[in-house]
Amino acid sequence: MQGKIETMNSDLTIRSFQPKDQTAAKALILEGLRERWGTIDPLKNPDLDDIAVSYAGGWFRVAAIGGRIVGTGALVPRAEGVSEIRRMSVRRDLRRRGIGGAILRRLIEDARSAGCRTVILETTSTWTDATDFYRKHGFRVTHHQGGDTYFLLELNPAPPSVV
Repeated sequence: MQGKIETMNSDLTIRSFQPKDQTAAKALILEGLRERWGTIDPLKNPDLDDIAVSYAGGWFRVAAIGGRIVGTGALVPRAEGVSEIRRMSVRRDLRRRGIGGAILRRLIEDARSAGCRTVILETTSTWTDATDFYRKHGFRVTHHQGGDTYFLLELNPAPPSVV
C-alpha cells in the first residue's frame, strides 16, 4: 500500500527502500546527524553503507515528493512481538509538514501487520523536538540512560486480566 498525503501541492509517497535510493537516503540521514552533532563519525553509521543489506530483516521506508527522497524511517524486529524504529529523518526545510508523522504511521502499520505488540525506539534526550514528536504520536518514555530517552508504544495490548 502506498501512503499519500498532500503537502506543498505535491504528493508525498511513503514506499519501500530500493537500491537506487542508497545515495540519497544515506546523505539525508547523515545531513540530519551533522545538523544535530556538528560532525559525523563514519564509524558510528556502518548500517548506512548498504541499507538494503542492513535492513533486510525489517522495513526501511522512504518518503518521496516528486521522486525526490525527503524522509526515511526503519523498523527492525528485536524480539518476539517487539520491533524498533530507527533512522527517522526528514529534510530540514520540510519538517513540521506531516512527513515524519506519515513515515511513523506507516512503520507502525508495518509493525501491526507483522503481529508486533510493542514498538520501541530511542533518541537523544536533548533533541526535544524529537522527544515531543514521539510523545505526540502516543509513545511513552520508559527510561533515560546515558543522555538518551527510550520510548515504547503498545500496539495490541492484552485485555485486562479478570480476577
